[in-house]
Amino acid sequence: MGKPTGFIEYLRELPADRSPTERIKDWKEFHLHLPEHKLREQGARCMDCGVPFCHTGTLLSGMASGCPINNLIPEWNDLVYRGLWKEALARLHKTNNFPEFTGRVCPAPCEGSCVLGMNNPPVTIKNIECEIIDHGWAQGWVIPEPPVKRTGKTVAVIGSGPSGLSAAAQLNKAGHSVTVFERADRAGGLLMYGIPNMKLDKEEVVLRRLRVLEQEGIVFRCNTEVGRDISAQQLLNDFDAVVICTGATAPRDLPIPGRELRGIHFAMDFLRANTRALLDGSAGADYISAAGKDVVVIGGGDTGTDCVGTSLRHGCTSLLQVEIMPRSPDQRAADNPWPEWPKIHRVDYGQEEAAARFGADPRVYLTTATRFEGDADGQVTAVHLVDVEWTRNDQGQMLPKPVSGTERAVPAQLVLLAMGFLGPEQPLLEALGVARDPRSNVKAEHGRFQTSIPKVFAAGDCRRGQSLVVWAFNEGRGAARECDRFLMGETDLP
Repeated sequence: MGKPTGFIEYLRELPADRSPTERIKDWKEFHLHLPEHKLREQGARCMDCGVPFCHTGTLLSGMASGCPINNLIPEWNDLVYRGLWKEALARLHKTNNFPEFTGRVCPAPCEGSCVLGMNNPPVTIKNIECEIIDHGWAQGWVIPEPPVKRTGKTVAVIGSGPSGLSAAAQLNKAGHSVTVFERADRAGGLLMYGIPNMKLDKEEVVLRRLRVLEQEGIVFRCNTEVGRDISAQQLLNDFDAVVICTGATAPRDLPIPGRELRGIHFAMDFLRANTRALLDGSAGADYISAAGKDVVVIGGGDTGTDCVGTSLRHGCTSLLQVEIMPRSPDQRAADNPWPEWPKIHRVDYGQEEAAARFGADPRVYLTTATRFEGDADGQVTAVHLVDVEWTRNDQGQMLPKPVSGTERAVPAQLVLLAMGFLGPEQPLLEALGVARDPRSNVKAEHGRFQTSIPKVFAAGDCRRGQSLVVWAFNEGRGAARECDRFLMGETDLP
């Protein structure tokens, strides 16, 4: 695959990003592009490694190693190296319904398991994936492909996020009539309202794909919440099968003194309203502005980073991102060997932008909030913080212990809680009557995806818990396969 000596001849190279000080002035995607000859060189770095790990999609130490949707990475890297872009796109679409999404927002566990990465910078898999699909769109190769014939079977998909879209796309390919129910005003779920525009453009990327899905015959019913606008029982009565893809949207709260103060919001409320305002061209009643405010983001993950990037574009006065975990090492630790996902320190786009604007990375580690302080009008004015150390209790559990003498207060007129999600919202699951596991997720075995109700399937974060977008695509495709098998007695879906 690729050029046998390519990994020796060419260094890993990524496209430049727009300058942080320039890109915070708008909501456009910030990644630039490599010229074609450079992309072909990067494809040439893909080794004929014998046993590639990049497309294995296994779990090691609880994290993905290789691609969860089993992208045929060495094959399409070789095709790019040879300049066969249309063939590369066909190979990519065999395993991935939406490479324009994964090519932009996936953290690339494939690169973490690349064989070359044992002792050299790994192959630039994610960037090549994105360039293949963007090239395909530009050339007009991505066109609606409705099924030749319909089966007469109907399927309801609840939720239009990553797992819902991939399930709907595959079930439609099989010839079933698919209706997707989405409670928001636009389809796309997390892809539309959970990821900011500068990471994933809504008009040019998300809506473009949604239009193709509609042209292929999928029906999207937005502003329709199952359990409120249409009953769960009606769905069970009206459709031959139902696929639950509602995600894990119940946020983890921070019940400390002062939590009731105004100006303290869940991260997703902040991000969702911002994207809606951008798409609508005006701010709605739910819009939350960071302009002119001292902003404290509690949580160090991707959602927290998105809050940082969004606050900067609003024009915040200061930024602090609070992380209760320790800073990761700069290099793989001895207990984190290849091909595990490398648990190393990374500077994401938001931190890079904050450093350019304010002079330093906004993150503080091994720190937690103890209380919120407010004024006489009930508006938050400060967050009280303390350093922590992780210690083991009598039951062997690791718990954060406050470090005496490290208490301090920082100004804040806007606090954003980005501490992850507890699981799916429960009312719909209760209305459908599906069994749940001890973590409150829908109980359905991975690989089968069938719930306690035979005609009801579940996929994505509502089944596995908060996870990567690419795992949601894996599960949506898998649930579609098993749903098709249930409806038809057999299946040709992968």
